[in-house]
Amino acid sequence: MKYWLFKSEPSTWSWADQQAKGDAGEEWDGVRNYQARNFMREMAVGDRGFFYHSQKEKAVVGIVEVIAEAHQDSTTDDERWECVDIKAIATAKTPVTLDDIKAEERLADMVLVKNSRLSVQPVTAEEWQIICDRAGLPA
Repeated sequence: MKYWLFKSEPSTWSWADQQAKGDAGEEWDGVRNYQARNFMREMAVGDRGFFYHSQKEKAVVGIVEVIAEAHQDSTTDDERWECVDIKAIATAKTPVTLDDIKAEERLADMVLVKNSRLSVQPVTAEEWQIICDRAGLPA
C-alpha cells in the first residue's frame, strides 16, 4: 500500500462533502497539473490518503481510500487529464495543521513542507504514521 495527500479548498470540496458521498465516494477531478496527475496514475485501489483542507485551515482532517484507479476525468474531454475515485474512511480527532507538520523535525522532508502548492502528493510510511499518531487516526 502507498500513501498520499489530497488537498482541497474547503469552500470548493470539504471533508464534510467527501463524507456525504459515503461508500460510493467521488472522483478527485479537476486536477490540471501533470505531476499531480502522474501521482494519481501510480495509485492502486486500497491506497490511503490524507484529506487536507487548504486555504485558511491548512490541516489534515481525515483519511480517504482510493476506490477506483486512474481514469478519464469526467469534467473534461481532454484525454490528458485523469483522476481516481476516493471515499472517506476516518475523521481526525485532532486536525494536524501545516504549522504542526513544519514544527516536527521528522517531517522536514515531507512534500507538503517543500512543495505546499501540489494538490496530490506522495506521503512516506513514516510520515503517515507520525501524522496519524498526532491526529488520533488509525494507521
